[in-house]
Amino acid sequence: MPQKSRLTVPVDRRSVGALWSNTEGFGGCFGGAVCVHGCFLGEWVVKTTKRSEVKPNSEWFLNRELSLLAFNERVLAMAEDESLPLLERLRFLCIVSGNLDEFFEIRVSGLQEQIRQNPEFRELDDRSSLETFRLVTEHIQGLVHRQYDLLNSRVLPALEKRGVVVLTINRWNEQQAEWAKQYFRAEVLPVLTPIGLDPAHPFPRVLNKSLNFAVELSGKDAFGRLSNVAIVQAPRALPRVVKLPKGLSGHEHAFVMLTSVMQAFVPELFPGMEVHGVFQFRVTRNSDLYVDEEEITNLRIALQGELPQRHFGDAVRLEVADHCTPSMTKRLLTEFNLTDQSLFRVNGPVNLGRLMQMCDTIERPDLKFAPFTPGLPSVLTKDMDLFQVLSQGDVLLHHPYQSFVPVLDFVKKAASDPQVVAIKQTIYRTGNDSELMESLLQATRSGKEVTVVLELMARFDEEANIRWAARLEQAGAHVVYGVVGQKTHAKMLMVVRREKTKMVEHVCAVMCTWEPAITTQKRQGFTPILACFRPTRRWARMCTRCLTT
Repeated sequence: MPQKSRLTVPVDRRSVGALWSNTEGFGGCFGGAVCVHGCFLGEWVVKTTKRSEVKPNSEWFLNRELSLLAFNERVLAMAEDESLPLLERLRFLCIVSGNLDEFFEIRVSGLQEQIRQNPEFRELDDRSSLETFRLVTEHIQGLVHRQYDLLNSRVLPALEKRGVVVLTINRWNEQQAEWAKQYFRAEVLPVLTPIGLDPAHPFPRVLNKSLNFAVELSGKDAFGRLSNVAIVQAPRALPRVVKLPKGLSGHEHAFVMLTSVMQAFVPELFPGMEVHGVFQFRVTRNSDLYVDEEEITNLRIALQGELPQRHFGDAVRLEVADHCTPSMTKRLLTEFNLTDQSLFRVNGPVNLGRLMQMCDTIERPDLKFAPFTPGLPSVLTKDMDLFQVLSQGDVLLHHPYQSFVPVLDFVKKAASDPQVVAIKQTIYRTGNDSELMESLLQATRSGKEVTVVLELMARFDEEANIRWAARLEQAGAHVVYGVVGQKTHAKMLMVVRREKTKMVEHVCAVMCTWEPAITTQKRQGFTPILACFRPTRRWARMCTRCLTT
């Protein structure tokens, strides 16, 4: 146990109002400090001062946005690590792209909104929103340049030496070009709808993060109208990475991007006109949901009204191919009401995240991390009823190093056990397909009392959670939508079971997500903890340095 220490910390009295009376000046509190896991850290003393006397030193504070970008730099550093398997390095590149998408959708959009509403506002690091926005965009420009340079100069060439190649247009031979043309005409052309821009056909509404092509034209179309610009949107149903037949490529795994196929053959959509250029672009929009906490009466209905607009929020970023002409770039920026600061020119596909398909589908163990099989604590390896195991003591599971299966078994067992009377659970994120939610539905249909506190505001999983909420309610479960203005992020499960002559409560507390696909993955050293235990038992204090004891 560490030695006791005395810490003096100036704080605002209102932040600890429950501990002090309403006297001005000095107040004090003596007590013991513990870590989040319960370990005693030492004795502390808190002094209170008037709020006006507290002057934050900007050097003490980190900028939230810049800190998150620093995290993504560390993810990119994993892709730069030549000691890692090649497909895993590609995966890290894709992760960076996905992270930056969300960063623009939520963080950058928030900065721009702050600039519009209160440009003089300064955060605790003494930076205004405009200053932070400028720093962020400069930082991301460098990050994106490193990302594409790494992809084109190191990762893809190294993969090609190992039999995995992405063929761009300038590398197609005659047979490959013919195959790509037939693929375009059979699979792509039937679902495309080109839109020529004229007074009767204004610039179309472009979906958030969708793949689009701006086409520079000259001449008259089939109706005799003059047109110089057309927009072609790639339907989201089309695969972005297409595998070539092995006999055509000369490689074990050869792919072409949908962007390459469309760029090569989109001119077929404009017979009789001259096509001067085909340029891929993608716009990222504000995807944060706005719910008025004072006016809201039904959170689910309010969210259902907001979700369709997520795809058409204000534009916050424009990505274009690096060969896009200045005139076309200027027009796109004007259409989306963006400045040059929000423009990103890329040497490759505008959405690198789509290359994740290659990481998932290529069966090359030599290019991936060695498979990891999570273990089980010895108490669960025996052929013993789970409730009988819990009656003998608490069980701690250390994810992802130990399996998530016992958690699913715990819920399934509770749903089917005739002695279980009620199940109560908090839900934050489960995904579209969830064994756990299906078990809760089964428990409801079998007559058990099921109560679910379901967080509808789980970012980018709102639609899935709304669907699960509707299914649970239709089955007869009690569904509570958390607290407006707060997020229900805790993961707790209580099973009430009749054992002999009394009711026993079994509790499962999780410091991760209920979604097995996420929980069982080893993500950059993050080690969540799950504990199944009897709440009447006293837990031993523990922290990260004593987990193994």
